[in-house]
Amino acid sequence: ITEWHHKLSVYCQMTLKESLDECMEAMDLFLNNHFSESLERLRPRVNESMYHALIYATVLEMQAMMTFQHDDISNAGNTMKSAQEVCQRSDKIPHFQLHAEVCYAECQLQRAALTFLQDENMVSFIKGGIKVRNSYLIYKELHSFIKSQSCLKGPSHLHLEGGISFGIGAFNLTLSLFPPRILKVLEFAGFSGDKEYGLSLLRNGATGMNLRSMLCALLLLCYYTFLTFILGTGEGEVADAESLLIPFRLRYPRGAIFLFFAGRIEEIKGNIDEAVELFEDGCKAQQAWKQFHHMCYWELMWCFTYKRAWKMAYFYADLLSQESRWSKAMYIYMKAAYLSMLPKDEARPFGEDEVELFRKVRIFKQKIAGKSPPTEKFAIRKAKRYRGPSPARLPVPVLEMMYMWNGFSMISKRPELTEGMMQTLMEAEGSLLESPENEYTLDDRCVIHLLKGLCLKNQGLLQEAEECFNTVISSEKKIRFDHYLVPNTLVELSLLYIHQGRRDKAIKLLHKAKHNYKEYSMESRTQFRVHAALAKLKAEHGEEEES
Repeated sequence: ITEWHHKLSVYCQMTLKESLDECMEAMDLFLNNHFSESLERLRPRVNESMYHALIYATVLEMQAMMTFQHDDISNAGNTMKSAQEVCQRSDKIPHFQLHAEVCYAECQLQRAALTFLQDENMVSFIKGGIKVRNSYLIYKELHSFIKSQSCLKGPSHLHLEGGISFGIGAFNLTLSLFPPRILKVLEFAGFSGDKEYGLSLLRNGATGMNLRSMLCALLLLCYYTFLTFILGTGEGEVADAESLLIPFRLRYPRGAIFLFFAGRIEEIKGNIDEAVELFEDGCKAQQAWKQFHHMCYWELMWCFTYKRAWKMAYFYADLLSQESRWSKAMYIYMKAAYLSMLPKDEARPFGEDEVELFRKVRIFKQKIAGKSPPTEKFAIRKAKRYRGPSPARLPVPVLEMMYMWNGFSMISKRPELTEGMMQTLMEAEGSLLESPENEYTLDDRCVIHLLKGLCLKNQGLLQEAEECFNTVISSEKKIRFDHYLVPNTLVELSLLYIHQGRRDKAIKLLHKAKHNYKEYSMESRTQFRVHAALAKLKAEHGEEEES
């Protein structure tokens, strides 16, 4: 019996090693833009090998998240479910057990992500939360086990460790971004994430040669170049992102994913022309997955926005409105917004008319998890002003949306870009003063003051910036429509205070922004930023953050 066990053990380890090697090759093909070849390499063994099943489903899920098409999402979900069944079968073979459990937890996590994307009601939202919770508990148990003495380290142990690092790292990092209030809604009572611990696990995972290193790297790159901007305090961890990207750029010089992130890094550094070149390169690198093009078009749209090349930006918004399923309402709104930035007498591309476009925005509203995405709600609410027979012009719709995506911190390194935005704002302010007053006038002035404050902060004119922010805050009682302005201005003023070392004042404003305002546009994004700013202050002073 012992000899038979030994033979079985050797056989299991060989088949496991073969599976892992084959999946590594498939991953390599994927990162070199050979997407369909990658899937072909995996397909024959998806019903017998848990790793083939998992990686195959992961590639389909990435595609679904980019196309946003219902068929792709449900196909990825079903494939992930089948992969989970393969893991459950493998769990019965002793030598596969730990690997099967890690793969199972990863399937569970990815299925939860799809649930959040796909379904239209709160029940599925909670179901997703339960899947996430189960996955978290499996990872936690496995993590303790591999740290213990009783864990035997076979030849494929690296991949096992990589899988656990990815899971525990992803949980810690992601949960650390969430304000406690939102975690409670997601049924995560008692869970909280340790950001630094999560980052360190993901960094270890990304630098190791294992099947999950690419997933660890992608999650980190998303965090460094997107999440810290959109949900954070807008500093971005550029040096970390760059050093992480170097080995991948060397191994996959034409890899579309890595060209995209390289472009994003240049954009954050304020090197807009270099960013444009990399995004254009990312589009030329492959034609198989148009979704990568759409990600590049979105960034190109913003790059030309920063340069105030409104027609070029409009061109990319137009391409997106025709080709991408992600958010048609947003693209149509942006097209209208760019056209409205052009002088009245200038010919419009394709003979389009901004008023007509603004009126169309609400037709393209979509629902995800039973709710419209907050950015779409914001666009629809703003476009309302164009519905009546005499439309009330939005003064700077492009710059306002640019603020929502934290574009003012993107241009902070480039004085001439901030200077350009300031010029646009001064002109808008001038024409507001000349126009007859209407019910929106005060709100419009406040929008301009907030954005001017951001430009002045970029220019180092902190006293003037503070005055602009205070003008908005003191108009609170008079604001009629744009209720997002005051909480957001409080956050911006508190970030200015943090910058000046006026810590106590900053904390006071952040608590005010957190507790005193409800039901305004893009509220959860603002709450994420408040949480990030408080967490940053807490980390610097080692103190407890109040809930």
